[in-house]
Amino acid sequence: MAKNSNIPVPKAALERARKLQELLLHHGHQYHVLDAPEISDEAYDALTTELLALEKEYPSLETPDSPSQRVGGKILEKFKKITHVVPQWSFDNVFSEEEFGLFNERVKKVIEKDPQYVCELKIDGFKIVLTYEDGVLVSAGTRGDGTVGENVTENIRTIRSIPLRLNKKIDCIVEGEIWLPKNEFARINKEREAKGEAVFANPRNAAAGSVRQLDTSEVAKRKLDCFVYDIARMSGGEPKTQFDELALLESLGFHVNPHRKLCKNIKEVVTYWEGWTPKRDKEAYLIDGVVVKVNDRSQQESLGYTAKSPRFGIAYKFPAEEATTVVEDIQLQVGRTGVVTPVAHLRPVRIAGSLVSRATLHNEDQITRLDVRIGDTVILRKAGDVIPEVLRVLTDLRNGKEKKYRFPQYVEACGGPIERIPGMAAYRCVNKSSFTQLRRRMAYFTSKGALNIEGLGPKIVEALMKAELVSSPDDFFTLKKGDLLNLEGFAEKSADNLLAAIDERRKVSLPRFLTALSIDHVGEETALDIAKAFGSIEKILVATKTELTAVDGVGEIVADSLISWMKTTEHKAMLKRLLKQVTVIPEKKSVVKNSRFALKTVVLTGGLTSMTRDEAKAKIRARGGKVSGSVSKETDYLVAGEDAGSKLENAKKLGVATLTEEQFLKMLK
Repeated sequence: MAKNSNIPVPKAALERARKLQELLLHHGHQYHVLDAPEISDEAYDALTTELLALEKEYPSLETPDSPSQRVGGKILEKFKKITHVVPQWSFDNVFSEEEFGLFNERVKKVIEKDPQYVCELKIDGFKIVLTYEDGVLVSAGTRGDGTVGENVTENIRTIRSIPLRLNKKIDCIVEGEIWLPKNEFARINKEREAKGEAVFANPRNAAAGSVRQLDTSEVAKRKLDCFVYDIARMSGGEPKTQFDELALLESLGFHVNPHRKLCKNIKEVVTYWEGWTPKRDKEAYLIDGVVVKVNDRSQQESLGYTAKSPRFGIAYKFPAEEATTVVEDIQLQVGRTGVVTPVAHLRPVRIAGSLVSRATLHNEDQITRLDVRIGDTVILRKAGDVIPEVLRVLTDLRNGKEKKYRFPQYVEACGGPIERIPGMAAYRCVNKSSFTQLRRRMAYFTSKGALNIEGLGPKIVEALMKAELVSSPDDFFTLKKGDLLNLEGFAEKSADNLLAAIDERRKVSLPRFLTALSIDHVGEETALDIAKAFGSIEKILVATKTELTAVDGVGEIVADSLISWMKTTEHKAMLKRLLKQVTVIPEKKSVVKNSRFALKTVVLTGGLTSMTRDEAKAKIRARGGKVSGSVSKETDYLVAGEDAGSKLENAKKLGVATLTEEQFLKMLK
């Protein structure tokens, strides 16, 4: 059983302390559990009910009766990797009616009509991918990084709601969410507490921890459940709509959440979300929002995917959880690209299942807008896995001792002064080669999202840098065993292991390589988009701004940043050295799914008003098309702009389809 933290109350703040004793523990809806030792009230509720809540400990939930279980008996040595046949995506989030409206507009631009949507409760659990052959469960894998997960089949067999054999002999891959009932969560935590073990923060963490137990009999003791919600692949064809798909899953024997609804318009979606917002805690499982998907499967195919998420669906999250706390200090944090971010240091407060002591203030303009000062009482928000942020200041609780924050001229971590980036709200280090920035870039290079060198975390990277063994990414690949043995904490075996891990990354995918370079505005998703558009590092190195901006998701800022980085003498030299150490695996160039230009030959004639000729060519090529300079029988489309000449006449004679600029723009979408 957890207790509230003790807050020392200054004499001058006694009246306020009676209203705001301890930092109230609030849970975001996706983390909210009725049986956790935390108050579920939002910030306003906390401020009005604090006197009753602050002086007591949170009660434990009653332990439920043990359920019928399947009994596991295997002790696994470790989990083997499993490669997903179908890539695993995650939904983007929206948190308001306005944000959902923008999503709806994006959908309508592509399908050119008002869509119907299917609303399903978003279960806050642990994703699982189930594969059936001839109707029999053959494998179960965790999501992992979306491409490779862990094989947890033996543990999944202990979950009663997951059928071992379907009602029909078919081959299929389905996706679902494993969850732990709230009362079972309370029972497990009570047992762990009695044994002196660390308790789980919330049912989702407990579900994930249970699935990854090596002792299957331990998994069987926990009453895990599973809702299946999607068919990733199926023999014999799939239903034409999302709603019919859910019905089919139910008929096959899967446990499908019953609270689904087919909505004819956006208003019905919002009504569904509003209806579940106040009653979400009444279910036995955690719900952190509503998943909204376009109902028509053919429309889903037309909308396609981004590098990480489907464009035909969105997670419409419940209101973000809020808590109140006090800003004890404001300090600057220097990122790997030299951008300086103000961070509020807070009195620790539990929110969304974790103890929070810091929150981003984004930039100087945000501090000014909020008028946040050191010593202020603030409302803190954490929406899902988003970094906590200060939402507003409770100015009525000021006592006159609060201090305004002003950006300093000199920042030690920068090794010198800072400057405001022209046209932006952010500050950056004038000196871009400070130890702090270099350390962050070097650690990012080896991190999971980049080269993913096992055992080469931030602390080891810093130790190598301080020992002057590495100062550039290529230096990691020149390390010798003797170098490592001179460092504290390294012995023969640990040195061999690290060198082996480094050698394993001498072949790296193009998206990871691009990500690892720490180019401003080029994160994992943008790196993947660029890699798929160009295919090789050699082509990216010579890409023009026009070619780069033709890639979906790449605007002028990204293109300018990439080109500027590639042209810098220091970066060119580092790349030359690095490419001698590693082999960058070419990426298969992507063709926009269902693009009308895929594998088509297109001729342009006349002037276009919406873009230049080069931009039009780049967009066609980015969508898998080929641009030709003359019309022939092999031409699929002629795009005729203003003052089209003889090419238009030739196209008419050969029966080539002719597009106006307006038709061309629609097809690009």
